[in-house]
Amino acid sequence: MPSSLQLHRISNIDPAAAAAAAAAAVNCHKQSQAPLACATPVPDKLASYHAHAVGPNQCASVVVQTTAAPLQTVWSVVRRFDKPQAYKHFLKSCHVIFGDGDIGTLRKVHVVSGLPAESSTERLEILDDERHVLSFSVVGGDHRLSNYRSVTTLHPSPAGTGTVVVESYVVDIPAGNTKEDTRVFVDTIVKCNLQSLAHMSENLTNNYRNNSS
Repeated sequence: MPSSLQLHRISNIDPAAAAAAAAAAVNCHKQSQAPLACATPVPDKLASYHAHAVGPNQCASVVVQTTAAPLQTVWSVVRRFDKPQAYKHFLKSCHVIFGDGDIGTLRKVHVVSGLPAESSTERLEILDDERHVLSFSVVGGDHRLSNYRSVTTLHPSPAGTGTVVVESYVVDIPAGNTKEDTRVFVDTIVKCNLQSLAHMSENLTNNYRNNSS
């Protein structure tokens, strides 16, 4: 978990500065767009999904998690836009407030206590069952990280017996925080989520094998 100092700094945001940062982020002519550096090879057909437009007051990062669970098992958990709390343990509940699971569906999630947020309204941007890609953006709520967009892709591990999960994101840097503060904070949350996803997927796989034997 991030230190209490990091949590405190992330929570101290000047609304005017945050609004200015959000306005800057939509000036596409000032943004750069390039694939994030990733030590783990990502198939070409998926790499482009992790090329984020990063504004002057934003940061972006990528987190990779491998799991022994087969891809279809992992995807069955990731694709449930209506149930992120199944493996994201920083969330305590989720309710779909618009849509039926198609692109544009909106969900409202509530965050566990101890984090600088209470709720987040999120829009489903991509759900590709063939390429195993899910993307969502934060469009509202009571939180401190503005203009957050996440992309998660899955592909088979090099050995062909497991799955590689790649999650990248771009987000505004809150006023009073540095790019490194923001990156470390969000990376920590994402890493915990993906570790939980790997553990859950492996348990599902083991349960299925035990029940089939």
